[in-house]
Amino acid sequence: MFITFEGIEGAGKTTQIRHIADYLSAKGHRCMITKEPGGTAIGRRIRAILLDPDSRGMHPGTELLLYAADRNQHIQELIRPALSSGKTVICDRFHDSTVVYQGYARALDMALIHDLNQRVLADFLPDMTFILDLEPTIGLKRAWQEVKRGARTDRETRFEKEDLAFHQKIRAGYLDLARRDPVRFTVIDASQDEGAVKDEILRALTDKLQALL
Repeated sequence: MFITFEGIEGAGKTTQIRHIADYLSAKGHRCMITKEPGGTAIGRRIRAILLDPDSRGMHPGTELLLYAADRNQHIQELIRPALSSGKTVICDRFHDSTVVYQGYARALDMALIHDLNQRVLADFLPDMTFILDLEPTIGLKRAWQEVKRGARTDRETRFEKEDLAFHQKIRAGYLDLARRDPVRFTVIDASQDEGAVKDEILRALTDKLQALL
C-alpha cells in the first residue's frame, strides 16, 4: 500500500506521517516513511539544490526536471522495492506536489508536466493521498517558527520565501485536485490541533482501508 501526504509549508505533514506509521505498525503493517525530494542519497543532493534559498534564480523548467529526476530515482531505488517486499510506504510529497507547485503556482505547461509525470510514473499512483489543508498565512507562520526553534534548517527555505500569492495558488491547486479525484484524495482540516488532525486522518484511513479490502 502506498500512501502520500500533501499540503502547503507548515501544514504538519511530517508529524502526522509519524502518527499514521505508528498506527499502521500497531496493526501489523511493515511501514517505510520517505519523502520528496530527498528520499535517496542522490535525491538528498538534488534536494539541497532545490530547497536552498541561494537557488532563487532557478528557472521553473529546471526546477521541474530536478523534481522528476529525484522522483525517478526514488521510485526505482526505494518505493517499488519496498512495496514489492510487502511494506506500506508513506511518503511526504509525491507527484501531486509537482502538478501544484510547478503547474498551478509556476504556471508551467500542464501538458508537459503530465507527460513528464507519465514517463516517470508509468501509471504508478498512490493508493490514497491526504491533503492537509491550511490557510497559507498560518502555514507559513508555523514553518518559520520551526526554523527559528531549530526544528528545520534555514538552508531549505526557498519556497517559504515565495510571496503569499504563490502559496495561495498552491492551496487552490491542491483543493482543485481533490475535487477532480475524490476517491484518491482526502482533504483534512489542518488548522485543528495535532490530536484532532490525527483523529480525522485515522477515521478516513480506516474507511479507505476497508474500501480497499
